[in-house]
Amino acid sequence: MVFPSPEHLQPNTPITVATAGEALMDMIQEADGRLRPCDGGAVYNLTRALGLQGVGTLYLNPLSRDRFGRGLAHAIAAARVTLAQPQPAHQPTSLAVVSLDEAGKASYSFYREGVADRQVDATTMTAHCAAQPALKLAVTGCLALVAEDSPKYLPWLKAQRAVGRLVVVDANLRPAIVPDMAAYQASVMAALREADLIKVSDDDLHLLGFTDPDPQVAARQLLAQTSARWLALTLGAQGAFLLARDGSTWRATETQPVTVADTVGAGDCFLAGLLVALLERPALHAASTAAALRLDNQDITAVLANAIASASLCVMATGCQPPSRKQVQQRLQIHPPRVQQTTGPDMSR
Repeated sequence: MVFPSPEHLQPNTPITVATAGEALMDMIQEADGRLRPCDGGAVYNLTRALGLQGVGTLYLNPLSRDRFGRGLAHAIAAARVTLAQPQPAHQPTSLAVVSLDEAGKASYSFYREGVADRQVDATTMTAHCAAQPALKLAVTGCLALVAEDSPKYLPWLKAQRAVGRLVVVDANLRPAIVPDMAAYQASVMAALREADLIKVSDDDLHLLGFTDPDPQVAARQLLAQTSARWLALTLGAQGAFLLARDGSTWRATETQPVTVADTVGAGDCFLAGLLVALLERPALHAASTAAALRLDNQDITAVLANAIASASLCVMATGCQPPSRKQVQQRLQIHPPRVQQTTGPDMSR
């Protein structure tokens, strides 16, 4: 038995991105106390967002055969994503109860014991990736970084880096899920040390112990403790920065106010938008390995603008509703973000 797919839709090809991490149902708490189910999970959101923007994407985690799992499978197929494990899992779907504050910012409580999306191992994921000759990027983050699951994901990340793929890790910490914060921090840092590109928010930096009042300084401190070449720092309504190891920094902001419905999935859509534009840059395909990749100012401008536009479209809708490539391109034409290089390379490095 496999999940049925929409007959008129074929997965995007070639597969250039593999994603690994949680898929769950966000149970969003309404004002009257009722819970409204929405497809969710940071990596699942990212995966759908990549597919909806036309990227050939392989999702490595299994989905449940329960009602929620069937819905998750249908939505991911509608986004033209390929399931590495198309057979439904017997375990139930993960749940997250989402509460929204007055500004629409989300907080989470998780129910993830014995669930479908955690039924993975490094050997199987590595084999699935090895079967994809066009694969360029390996991406994970959020709940995949908990200490209990590190033996599943960390060897897979190491294997992807060893064969020259660009490794992307979104810290996206969720402290509500862990009883031991120190072990969680160590597990997240271990994954970040395997990354070529890191994504963090200002909240993530504080949770990891980088508490300088200036988020850029804190982000530089984190970058210095890894071997990553780039770090994307998101600051909500204040936009985002991209920091390079050589000391260069770019800032991206919206030029027009954005009406926020809620922030569910905003960071996931930001990262998807960044990766979509990165995959469109000739430099990525000219580089034989991640270590050989060189991005110029034009490349950085394109990836940050696409990331900001993708995130803005997400926050305008309730729940995580990733935009299509056409929607992002239309927004870029009408309201292009401002992208500026704020510091140049530090030649002493």
